[in-house]
Amino acid sequence: MMKYKRVLLKLSGESLAAGHGTGIDTARLNAYAAQIKEMVEAGVEIGIVIGGGNIFRGLSGAGKGFDRVKGDQMGMLATVINSLALSSALEAIGQGAQVFTAIAMHPIGEHYSKWRAIKAMEEGKVAIISCGTGNPYFTTDTGSALRAIEIEADVMLKGTRVDGVYTADPEKDPAAEKFDEITYDEVLARGLKVMDLTATALCKENRMPIYVFNMDVEGNLRKMLTGDNVGTLVY
Repeated sequence: MMKYKRVLLKLSGESLAAGHGTGIDTARLNAYAAQIKEMVEAGVEIGIVIGGGNIFRGLSGAGKGFDRVKGDQMGMLATVINSLALSSALEAIGQGAQVFTAIAMHPIGEHYSKWRAIKAMEEGKVAIISCGTGNPYFTTDTGSALRAIEIEADVMLKGTRVDGVYTADPEKDPAAEKFDEITYDEVLARGLKVMDLTATALCKENRMPIYVFNMDVEGNLRKMLTGDNVGTLVY
């Protein structure tokens, strides 16, 4: 039995690079696709938002002299590239997928609509939603929170390379302690880097729970969706 019926899965662009820093690692991409297909076959409706940091990050570009709006637009295009890659990997193993874009981009993807995305998921396809919110100055974390709320997901899953939320960065502080559960207010009060403040506040205001887990460990998506404690619930 699956714990959730419909989820929004947020993947980072960096995770697709699998430690290479930039680009798309096909082994990592195919591993993600296999895990996602398994869950769709188990009856879970899945929407996905992928970041673009493995290709271009707007904020970093602004720090190097790019106009911030144009930099963010370049970042949006990076998310489209990653979305097309994941949709191709899914379709190659027989899992239907549909790419939606927050900015009109026919024929690359269908212009995003809540109802069309839900219809795709109900038909057994994975709805991959790209371009963030379609606006500059908003991260893909905020885009993920917004889409999770719009598609009426039961939970927003944040797949990272860390297995949950800690008191400090566990990659830098070996004494950092992991939370099994934590409230939005405590995340904000402690200044924990779960997501950016806008995304966290949006989830809090709309009572959208967030589950942070390590997507890079194969099988973790299935374990999480069947109720195993493999991460941290933010509520």
